[in-house]
Amino acid sequence: MFRFSSEDMVDDTAGEIRPEDDGQRRRVRADAQRNLDALLRAAMAVFATSGVDAPVREIAEKAGVGIGTVYRHFPQRSDLIIAVFRQEVDACADAAPALAAAHAPGEALSRWMRRYLDFIAAKRGLAAALHSGDPAYEILPSYFQKRLVPALQSLLDAAAAAGVVRAGFAATDLLRAVAVLAAPSQELGPEHGRRMVDLLLDGLRYGAGPSPGG
Repeated sequence: MFRFSSEDMVDDTAGEIRPEDDGQRRRVRADAQRNLDALLRAAMAVFATSGVDAPVREIAEKAGVGIGTVYRHFPQRSDLIIAVFRQEVDACADAAPALAAAHAPGEALSRWMRRYLDFIAAKRGLAAALHSGDPAYEILPSYFQKRLVPALQSLLDAAAAAGVVRAGFAATDLLRAVAVLAAPSQELGPEHGRRMVDLLLDGLRYGAGPSPGG
C-alpha cells in the first residue's frame, strides 16, 4: 500500500527507528485508512444509485481521492466490489455484540434484525455482480454465513434464555426469511419490509416464556 525506504525509518548511525519517522509512518497509515474507508463508503453509495458498472471516476470524486488511489487499492473492479460487500457484512456482524451490550436481549434482537434489513437493502446495489457467475465472487456466500449466522444466533439464544422469544429458531432460517420479506416492491415502498420484519419478530415472541431453570 505505502512503502518506505530504509532511510525513512532507520538512523544511519544508530541503526534504530527514529521516533519522528515512526510517528510519520503512523500518520501516513492513518491517512491511508481514512482514504480507504472513504473510498468504500463512496463505492457503496455509487453502486446503490448507479450500479456496479459505474465509472471509477464517479467513485473517486465522491470519495475525494484520485483515480490512482482507487486502482492502487483495488486493481480490479471485482476487488472493490468484494471489499464493499465484506465491509457491509462486517459492520452488520459487529453490530450484534454492541447491541447486546447496550440493550436488553429482546430489544437487541429487534434492533439487529432491522439493521440486517438495511444491509439487505444496501446489498441490492451489488446484486448484478454477486449473481453474475464470476468466480471472483464465489467466496462471498461462505463469508456471509461465517460472519452473520453466529452474530444472529447469539442474539437469538440470549433472547430465548430471557424468555422474550421462543427457543429453537435457527439463524439461517431467519436470515433467509428477512431477505424474502425485504424483496423490493415499487407498489408497497421501502417501509413494507420493515413492517414485515416487525411481524416476523411478533411471531418469534408468540408463546415465549422463561427457559427451564431460568
